[in-house]
Amino acid sequence: MDQPKYSKPTWLDIVARYRTPDLRKGIWQICNSFIPFFITWYLMYLSLDISYWITLALAIPSAGFLVRIFIIQHDCGHGSFFKSRRANDTIGFICGVLTLTPYYHWRKPHAEHHAHAGNMGSRGPGEVITLSVKEYLQLSKWKRFKYRLYRNPFVIFGLGPVFSSILMNRVPLPNIRLWNKEQKSVHMTNLVLGAFVATMGLTIGIQQFLQIAIPIILLATTAGVWLFYIQHQFEETYFENHDKWDFARAAMQGSSYYKLPKILQWFTGNIGLHHIHHLSPRIPNYNLQKCLDENPVFQNVIPLTFWKSLKTVSLKLWDEKQQKLVSFRHLKSIQKQEGEEIVC
Repeated sequence: MDQPKYSKPTWLDIVARYRTPDLRKGIWQICNSFIPFFITWYLMYLSLDISYWITLALAIPSAGFLVRIFIIQHDCGHGSFFKSRRANDTIGFICGVLTLTPYYHWRKPHAEHHAHAGNMGSRGPGEVITLSVKEYLQLSKWKRFKYRLYRNPFVIFGLGPVFSSILMNRVPLPNIRLWNKEQKSVHMTNLVLGAFVATMGLTIGIQQFLQIAIPIILLATTAGVWLFYIQHQFEETYFENHDKWDFARAAMQGSSYYKLPKILQWFTGNIGLHHIHHLSPRIPNYNLQKCLDENPVFQNVIPLTFWKSLKTVSLKLWDEKQQKLVSFRHLKSIQKQEGEEIVC
């Protein structure tokens, strides 16, 4: 399949106009994210004396604001939210405490994700593991089972977010022993979280605190994992071997334009405009829509709607011949056509 080429000087000139952070917009976004989050959190506390169903209902907007807070952390990690590096790091750390995601510990693997997204030869810890059909067929039965288990929706969107946010984020990655700042970020975040939980236990009670916090965490982390998943896991995405991998193609073809309803786009901080974000991570989230609206070149992609995105859950493997993601069911038809033994 012939792929379009993207002129580097052209897109560099375009995105440069949107990279400048706006202090007023940044402060306003902090206000309209943090303040409503704490208000809904307090309303959830008050509702415990009325009905827990009300508490659970309030957890939905509260989780939405927490997702928005993570987007602020995300921008701070890219150094795009404020001009000041210190301001980015300070706000990013605060966001990381609320999202249970140590700021520096998350930032480094995420930067590697941006540097290698779609590169089959450089898949790191910040990726949704995706094997090619050829790689999968070369695995033992046990490793195939583990891969299928990992890609199971219940695991990747259910157990995975909880395990990652509550447990994995409490311990530094085993391969970052030399990353002193990243290690300290984990320990400092844990320390602040421990102090906060202890304070809540002494004031409102640990049971009441967990009744409020757990639904918010479950909803927000699941939504966050879904967003990260759908940003690169769609049928006509982009994967390429290391020697042929191209940064601009990986951004424009391998990152989705997730066209959400306006209210969901607001709560997710325009992160659905992911093709632009990957082309230039230094564009603040509050400038992404403007960049899209003013430049037809970024509109020349097929948007992924919410309902269409649900169908991507069945896509598990990269078919190098057809240059698209396929399901395990499709794998059986490939093997049948080629006269191979059908083993999944």
